[in-house]
Amino acid sequence: MTGDDVRTELQRVVDRLRSMPLTRLATPCDGYPSRAACARALAQRLADRGADLGGWSRHTVPDAGDAAVGDQVAVTAADLLALPLDDDELRALTTDLRAVRLTL
Repeated sequence: MTGDDVRTELQRVVDRLRSMPLTRLATPCDGYPSRAACARALAQRLADRGADLGGWSRHTVPDAGDAAVGDQVAVTAADLLALPLDDDELRALTTDLRAVRLTL
């Protein structure tokens, strides 16, 4: 896996979230009360990985509303991708993004 693979998968997830109608974002998905909640959980995982790898304290990603989840995923992923990531981390990140995309 490369950084390009991660960015491609990230763009797919973000595009899907940004183009999804709010009514669909509000429907249940894969054990989450909504697709937006699933995306918020992804954004939190990305933020937590970035904090752990960057040596920062973890913070909760705020619930900025369903319409903002695509942007929250994009921002938390960009912060993570700004860090030096090894092949295992890139692979895990790509796998996580792909799994979320396929459940949305």
